[in-house]
Amino acid sequence: MGQAPTWSDMPRTYGLTGPISEDLPEEENLIQTRKLLDTMKSYNVYENNLELENRERVVKRLESLFRDWLKEMCIEMNVPKVVTEKVGGKIFPFGSYHLGVHSKGADIDALCVGPGFLERKAFFTSFFAKLKAQKEVKDIQAIEEAYVPVITLSWEGIQIDLVFALLPQRSVPDNLDLLNNSIVKNVVDARCVRSFNGYRVTEEILRLVPNVLNFRVALRAIKLWAKQRNIYSNKLGFLGGVSWAIMVARICQVYPNATASTLVIKFFKIFSMWVWPIPIRLIEVEKCTYNLPFWDTKVNRCDRYHLMPIITPAYPQQNTSVSVSRSTFAILNEEIHRGHAICLEIEQKKAKWSELFEPTDFFKKYQYVLRHVKMKIDIATHRTQLSSPISLYFTTHRCFALVSSDCSFVLLFFLTFSHNGCWNVNGMICNRSSKN
Repeated sequence: MGQAPTWSDMPRTYGLTGPISEDLPEEENLIQTRKLLDTMKSYNVYENNLELENRERVVKRLESLFRDWLKEMCIEMNVPKVVTEKVGGKIFPFGSYHLGVHSKGADIDALCVGPGFLERKAFFTSFFAKLKAQKEVKDIQAIEEAYVPVITLSWEGIQIDLVFALLPQRSVPDNLDLLNNSIVKNVVDARCVRSFNGYRVTEEILRLVPNVLNFRVALRAIKLWAKQRNIYSNKLGFLGGVSWAIMVARICQVYPNATASTLVIKFFKIFSMWVWPIPIRLIEVEKCTYNLPFWDTKVNRCDRYHLMPIITPAYPQQNTSVSVSRSTFAILNEEIHRGHAICLEIEQKKAKWSELFEPTDFFKKYQYVLRHVKMKIDIATHRTQLSSPISLYFTTHRCFALVSSDCSFVLLFFLTFSHNGCWNVNGMICNRSSKN
């Protein structure tokens, strides 16, 4: 009799369920992936090696500045020399840059971690001043009142968003493991928890996919598609980078051996059939008793009304798609079904990948288009949604070249909508078809 398999021999299962298929790729799958890569390269989404090295250099320079600042603060606060020498300090990139899927010219999100004896205010005043004094820094701004307080700046043309969190200990070691849930256990400031979780979520996503390289190619394709179709934006009620990353990661979990092109095809197939509001999860998040608010329809009544829940894989878990409205939900589903139809034709060799990435033209698609001038975007869309004749609306933005102006281009926001067949124009009721 053969030896019984040990736990180490067992194939690893990713996610909440077992795989749908563990089939290895065939030659046609590899060919399609090469075609997909060639198509994406034509959209100039990849940075060259020099640009990548420049980003790494900037991050290292920022971390060096941050560590110097921490020591300066220790001296200013009369902290014992032994503590000052070991205070450390680290910067953790997160978001699309850390995932390895950032596009050319994209910004860098980074978490700065300092010791618990500092005050958060110092980061947005003292460190802000140190950054501002650097000749490479332009357009620096501190936004302390944001949900996740941030310092935004441009370093030699690279846009950087810095968030800050205090570690409840006297030093920040180089081998700090931020995935350990005990990290957030003793953090009393919710702003620090939210800052920590930007990195924690990104790192968990990478840990929970079976093949990081295939995940990255597939996610780049989905990000390009979403941007081309004007549905890549949390602020405008669609989905942001974290949401798309979680969705792609879930497909990777259930097709662990699939090539990138197959993952893209399965993405549209699975989510065209998805029964919302069943949430998308990568893992069952550990139940912690740290008294931090987290997404749970059994505990939080308002969570039950979310249309398209996509849940982060790190405690305290949150829904990344709370801004999705009835209208943007309908548009997202429409675009996913369009993507599925095109992918079916690609499989049948009746279409090319470039057709998936064709940009949407909302001027042709929608009969009514309003240009936003002075009203805030969120106020305008909210008021429009309350107007009963309107059945579907969404806000979008686009850059336009100017023929004669001091500027080379202008960014305009538009509100596009459909109506229910009855519209009030200057006090008159007009009956029209509900055609977009």
